[in-house]
Amino acid sequence: MRYLLSRFLRAETGAITVDWIVMTAAVVGLAATGGTSILSATKTLSENIDTEVSEKTVHNGD
Repeated sequence: MRYLLSRFLRAETGAITVDWIVMTAAVVGLAATGGTSILSATKTLSENIDTEVSEKTVHNGD
């Protein structure tokens, strides 16, 4: 049993899995941050467009 535990603790085959998990978490975090930033900017832009369009008057040709 001691030999199996020692062998398990020295094994490096799972290390690459941990690396991929950390890198994937970083990419997901960056994507979430970027998405939040884009969403905020889009909301501000759409509010500005709404304000500009609402203030315009339309003449029907009379």
